[in-house]
Amino acid sequence: MIRILHAADLHLDSPFQALGRERSAQRRAEQRTLLERMAAIVREERVDMVLFAGDLFDSDNAFAETARLIEAVTAEMAVPVFIAPGNHDWYGPRSPWSGLRLGENVHVFTGEDIQCVPLPELNARIFGAAFTGHHRNPPLAGFRPPEKVPGVTDILVLHGEVGDPDSPYGAITESELAASGMDYAALGHIHSYSGPRLAGSTVYAWPGCPEGRGFDETGQKGVILAELEPGACRIEQLPMDGRRYELLSVDVTDRDPLAAVEEALCRDTARDIYRIRLTGETDQAPDRAALTRALEGRFFALELRDETRPRRDIWEGREQDSLRGLFLARLWAQYQAAPEGPERARISLAARFGLQALENGEEPPLP
Repeated sequence: MIRILHAADLHLDSPFQALGRERSAQRRAEQRTLLERMAAIVREERVDMVLFAGDLFDSDNAFAETARLIEAVTAEMAVPVFIAPGNHDWYGPRSPWSGLRLGENVHVFTGEDIQCVPLPELNARIFGAAFTGHHRNPPLAGFRPPEKVPGVTDILVLHGEVGDPDSPYGAITESELAASGMDYAALGHIHSYSGPRLAGSTVYAWPGCPEGRGFDETGQKGVILAELEPGACRIEQLPMDGRRYELLSVDVTDRDPLAAVEEALCRDTARDIYRIRLTGETDQAPDRAALTRALEGRFFALELRDETRPRRDIWEGREQDSLRGLFLARLWAQYQAAPEGPERARISLAARFGLQALENGEEPPLP
């Protein structure tokens, strides 16, 4: 059995501009600890091999501290490490990879053509390729794997986008993965965890980013621990337990906004970055500055958005002799006949949408 740590899309040295100078520097320092935690996983889980499927760096302008740490951590892992540079950290003369002093246990793929590296000590062959610019052609188009060798495990590590044949970021199709004959394809580029997938006899997956960097990367993030043996491949996500980005919507209709938010929060939020949307109808707009002062100590960073709308009597004017009045009168009759609960709420929502359409207003948010 071969145990593999599969990671991708660390995007080290990201700018984190929305957090301000001090906290963005803190976040970059915390990103670097992801590498140290991965080295600990290699030891604790008795990993045989590490696969980095691209975008370890966020750009070609890596800080010296990050470069030195990658050199040290990959040497500390003391197992074969394979790196397939992606569209952010592509390989070239200006790439951070060309200036690193990596140990003999580390192999960085440097060309766009699939290369094969034999690992006789693990009865395995590792196939991989690199981006050599911000975009690249489909890496598996026309790839013809060598003949299978009994008892030898074939593993592919690539940065590329599965499912979009027109993607400029190394488009990969399921049919190409199936034709590759690989036992496991370790992919990167997509920032959410894929779970195990199957194309023909090839198991493939991408781990997503190990830690979120924005509100488009919310919730738990991690890396993959894969176990390969003849005829079987098992993968699981190992959470990295870093800071999380979270989105929270709170309806403050007929409620004190601060109390409503505090009730909606989970207990432990101090490490995380939250965007809270206040929704519902209010007689007076919430005091966003006062709410921020009251809540900001609960989070590493907080973004508070007021998306409430002024309270209105949606049934006002139902007796008027107008298109608006006729529309409301018909819905009001249905509302009166409906029992208390979801049915009345549905009719009220229909009235809101109808009024916004009649008044050429923006659609109200769904509850």
